[in-house]
Amino acid sequence: MSVFHFQNQWLCLPLAKSFFSKLLPRTYSAVLPQRLGTIWCHSLVHATNVHFSPDGLEQVGDNTFVSPKVKILKQKLELLGISLDNSCLPGQYHNLFCSKCKGGQLKERSLSFHIISDGEFAMWRCFRTACGWAGQVFADDKELYSEVCDNAKSFGQIAEESLGLKPLGPKLVAYFKERLISEKTLIRNAVRQLSDNKSVIAFTYKQNGLLVGCKYRTMEKRFWQGKGTDKILYGIDDIRQADEIIIVEGEIDKLSLEEAGFRNCVSVPGGAPGKVSSKDLPPIEKDSAYQYLWNCKEYLDKADRIILATDNDPPGQALAEELARRLGRERCWQIHWPKKDEFSSFKDANEVLKYLGADALKRIVANAEPYANAN
Repeated sequence: MSVFHFQNQWLCLPLAKSFFSKLLPRTYSAVLPQRLGTIWCHSLVHATNVHFSPDGLEQVGDNTFVSPKVKILKQKLELLGISLDNSCLPGQYHNLFCSKCKGGQLKERSLSFHIISDGEFAMWRCFRTACGWAGQVFADDKELYSEVCDNAKSFGQIAEESLGLKPLGPKLVAYFKERLISEKTLIRNAVRQLSDNKSVIAFTYKQNGLLVGCKYRTMEKRFWQGKGTDKILYGIDDIRQADEIIIVEGEIDKLSLEEAGFRNCVSVPGGAPGKVSSKDLPPIEKDSAYQYLWNCKEYLDKADRIILATDNDPPGQALAEELARRLGRERCWQIHWPKKDEFSSFKDANEVLKYLGADALKRIVANAEPYANAN
């Protein structure tokens, strides 16, 4: 076996019908052979060799990358982070970088990608077991979507209607108004409510403009996340090109910072730990409690300065430390919430906004200290 072949043997993947059959419209899945031959995709951008069995599914004809249908597919795929170059022709299989898991620690080209030869739709599946992202997109006007296949996780756009969401009603608008959060901010962040329960807030999680999950909160502060919600930071699209980022502990705090003029803010999706772990940091793939950081690593890596604005209580302080351990203390800064009275301090961004106002919140952010000095 040659050295080149050995280095790339992990890319030699026998593609079974079951991998993609659930993604295919019935007219295409019906004609899939029981098994295609081995597909060899070397880990070079332009080195893609496809070997079909004698009764292979299709042959590449005169399709070109510039066909109108493929142009539409390319535009939709770019929204999901799948970038295609001119070597990605219809009728061929390609191994690309997965925009969901980024190929893991080994940076593998783990996304098996295919455009049907007539350019009607594209489909993909990540072969990393820790990811399994699979989906399809159509060239016509059908809504972009992905489906869960076997152990795969959904990633594509979810329809708000399918989650039973609708615009906020007067009761919840008033709830936010009491906390000095405007309707303009609520609309921009697509905050919704459940259709069948006017007391449940729905914080929509979006990435690349697509709805990828939802977190719910009652007015009594009971929280839960929708099934299949991606582990990402809330408001991730707001820090796409940011070189300075603010991280808070709750969605309402993210909205509060926006009222003070800061859109470069994201919230962690879950709560804070009870205490700082005494153990060494686990490998990324086992760091499940903070997987949302690694899933957003591409965004966070662009930041030179990260301001930690977690809650002013022991769990919030523990969260700040755990974040700094993973993000790098040297680029982290920390906010100190001011005294409320002789015995207590303000807890978080929304409490400051509500009682001291947006200008005071802005000054507090401006006075953040380097994390190393603050601790």
